[in-house]
Amino acid sequence: MAAGADGLMTDAPLPFRRAGQGTPLVFVHGYLGGSAQWQAEIDHFSDRFDVIAPDLPGFGDATHLESCNTIHCMATRIIALLDHLGVGTFILLGHSMGGMIAQEIAAIVGDRIDRLVLYGTGPLGIMPDRFEPIKLSRERLESDGVARTISRIGATWFYHGAAAPGFALVEKIGTGANPNAALNALDAMESWDGRAALPTLTMPTLVLWGHEDRSYRWPQVETLWKTLPNATLSVVPGTSHAAHLEKPKLFHAILDDFLGDCAVSTAQAS
Repeated sequence: MAAGADGLMTDAPLPFRRAGQGTPLVFVHGYLGGSAQWQAEIDHFSDRFDVIAPDLPGFGDATHLESCNTIHCMATRIIALLDHLGVGTFILLGHSMGGMIAQEIAAIVGDRIDRLVLYGTGPLGIMPDRFEPIKLSRERLESDGVARTISRIGATWFYHGAAAPGFALVEKIGTGANPNAALNALDAMESWDGRAALPTLTMPTLVLWGHEDRSYRWPQVETLWKTLPNATLSVVPGTSHAAHLEKPKLFHAILDDFLGDCAVSTAQAS
């Protein structure tokens, strides 16, 4: 399997970044995102976990791949990658649209998921009370293009807007997205409703949310927390939709606590 200097693997159903060994820990990015946004998490967790961060088709380093227009399609593409890699059971974290994908994956292969982290996400794709309706996002994407769209939308993902240190990374990753994939993903989110499956997702689940998140408001988060059978809630103060880039140390500490007894150090694994 081919690997570049940055750890990107390309000879697979989806390109992905991977490092470490132990229990597989899978990170799924969201709308206009990419695997590169998880580099700090790859660095932090790879001493205890086999960290795998795919690029969804049409995004990140997968802009050459045909995109999906349903959340189910994206979920099956991730499952196909994990099957290709020979991954059995795994821990799954999904952010934003990636959290919808993670819920869909859990509904399909829940018996393989040891723990689930639903971060900055909700169970309903139309996202009630979002900073703007998806219909408007679609219209503005078609008129403004991807680069202007990520600059505008990406600023809402940070408590300090475009002045936030992590904004430049989000803007860089998002600018490279395939325009058709960006449109298809809006359709995928708008048509998805995962609420019926929530009572069946019995694995230990962490619902993680930035207190000032303008994409997924509290009612969505509360539905996850109160409906999932085995859920705990963590709210990160002073952050919006990109808590992992806004307060990475706190974000890592929360995950360390939730995943603590799943970790296998490199020394133990060897």
